[in-house]
Amino acid sequence: MGLGRCFRSNSNFKMVSWSVLMRIQATLQKEMVREFLAEFMSTYVMMVFGLGSIAHMVLGGKKFGSYLSVNLAFGFGVTIGMHVAGNISGAHMNAAVTFTTCALGRMPWRKFPVYVLGQFLGSFMAAVTIYSLFYTAIIHFSGNLLTVTGPTATAGIFATYLPEHMILWRGFLDEMFITGMLQLCLFAITDKDNNPALRGTEALVVGLLIVIIGASLGMNSGYAMNPSRDLPPRFFTFIAGWGKQVFSAGDNWWWVPVVAPLLGAYLGGIIYVIFIGSSIPRKPQSLENSMVCEDHRITELPKTSPSTTSPIAPSIQPVPSLSGSMPLEQF
Repeated sequence: MGLGRCFRSNSNFKMVSWSVLMRIQATLQKEMVREFLAEFMSTYVMMVFGLGSIAHMVLGGKKFGSYLSVNLAFGFGVTIGMHVAGNISGAHMNAAVTFTTCALGRMPWRKFPVYVLGQFLGSFMAAVTIYSLFYTAIIHFSGNLLTVTGPTATAGIFATYLPEHMILWRGFLDEMFITGMLQLCLFAITDKDNNPALRGTEALVVGLLIVIIGASLGMNSGYAMNPSRDLPPRFFTFIAGWGKQVFSAGDNWWWVPVVAPLLGAYLGGIIYVIFIGSSIPRKPQSLENSMVCEDHRITELPKTSPSTTSPIAPSIQPVPSLSGSMPLEQF
């Protein structure tokens, strides 16, 4: 009796476990869930490499890192992030890019909160990871005092701060301009009607774009270019012990890397669409080709069942999904 009861109990447990696993698998296969996880993981990967490189530069006394290494880490972090999720969500990793993609009709707005939530959580968890890995180095460098400004400041490992030679409105214009350049170049890299990156090299080219922007335009404002890169780690430093100064420093700088990239990316996208995209000649369909296609559709029309509402429907090609159709990262 005891063995039989135990056997039945184990069987029931296995059946319940299998049922739970099947439900989890079915949930993970849903489009929205897959895109959320893709944005979460790709942003996490990018931010771990990027924030880790800043930690090396700040905490290592420039023996283990430099400004160039930060540019390289963020750039190729974007490249790896695109390989992680580019074929699932497009690997935006950037709320400004997601906003522009939706605003220009390339992705439905209902996906915007899903993408941004995944990006924010991925960025936040990357900050938690870097803090955990470099905790002893942070405490040693700062003398057990977590500061935002000064010679032993460590908040800059996680978020951008306005340097002394800049003022707020100039920093706003700087962030807006470099994010506009980012979005304009992203459209050029992925525009199949223009001169796109070779198939399979898009991630590498976008990574190089990030390196170029950082090396040439990153000094004034830290080239956040991305609300998902700046706000979640800043919020982490607020709750981890750096205090309210992470928001008040630099004349309340914190909102600029959130708002300016949204505006800049949208303007950059609009400029590309108007001045480049709309000027690319489209090949008109000739009358001869049209007749051939029409003749082909008539003669090759497959047989349909009586329940088919439209006899032309089988010959119409399905419209490809907009989400994840092109890797638009980024950083």
